[in-house]
Amino acid sequence: MDNKKHQYILAIETSCDETAVAIIKDGKEIVANVVASQIESHKRFGGVVPEIASRHHVEEITFVLEEALKQAEMTVEEMDAITVTEGPGLVGALLIGVNAAKALAFAHDKPLIGVHHIAGHIYANRLVKEFSFPLLALVVSGGHTELILMREHGKFEVIGETRDDAAGEAYDKVARTLGLSYPGGPQIDKLAAQGNETIDLPRAWLEEGSYDFSFSGLKSAVINTIHNATQRGEELKKEDLAASFQASVVEVLTEKTYQAAKEFDVKQVIVAGGVAANKGLREKLQEKFMSESIDLAIPPLSLCTDNAAMIGAAGSIAYDQGHRAGWDLNANPGLDLERYGERDKN
Repeated sequence: MDNKKHQYILAIETSCDETAVAIIKDGKEIVANVVASQIESHKRFGGVVPEIASRHHVEEITFVLEEALKQAEMTVEEMDAITVTEGPGLVGALLIGVNAAKALAFAHDKPLIGVHHIAGHIYANRLVKEFSFPLLALVVSGGHTELILMREHGKFEVIGETRDDAAGEAYDKVARTLGLSYPGGPQIDKLAAQGNETIDLPRAWLEEGSYDFSFSGLKSAVINTIHNATQRGEELKKEDLAASFQASVVEVLTEKTYQAAKEFDVKQVIVAGGVAANKGLREKLQEKFMSESIDLAIPPLSLCTDNAAMIGAAGSIAYDQGHRAGWDLNANPGLDLERYGERDKN
């Protein structure tokens, strides 16, 4: 009989417009994962309104916490630690989660651990498959587009990042220009599957050897294409424009990831963030790495968008490594990933 004590982590995520609480067992198993989405509240504004997001978090956090504990059939007393997203994100939204986590940790005398939101997205993959180091993470979301090299747990080296718009941000802006509803990413992805790549749009490769990204020029090219067609009285097929735009984004993401994976001789490539749910990107990456010995890991759709299970998975590693936050833990909207990975143990 196995008498080993299992580790249980309670995790809270409120960095943007999802109020989420999860309970993770031994860093890899989801016991409960509850997410209250605010998409319907923000849809009419065409994007997330920080003030509204914060108010929703205040209203939802207690209910979501109670539901997670109910699903797990556990109590806070049974947790080994309380983990929470401390940044990056919307400062008002982050504060709700941080203060809820501090209150729980203080009231129940539990260790408190702050987690980097992007570290969480990366560790969402560990809930599906164990990591093989060195690994390369492609993080693509509304606010981030980065290539991150990891040689061991909890250490992050950013080898490429966006110089302007993140991929998800470009998707939302192009969707808005096409008159599509928020969030734009899934709408573009769906339209692209129905169209053909008939419009020549730019690929921003940047200088040779760079793993940075730039999508601002592509976004402008799409907007100019629409305006020029309107002025000429021509009707553009939305499906074809979406397919052409997505082909440009996906090609750059895939090729840069592939080149970096080869240069750094990684054993595994993992994809993380909301745009990891994009069907076109998933298919292109699978096609590119199919004949390679490099393992490609893409999380299920439920773990691509913001959730607390990923925060628990990252928090479990931080807990094992001895990281602890003090009662002065605060929301940090500009939290740096590399510095987060180098923080001292308490």
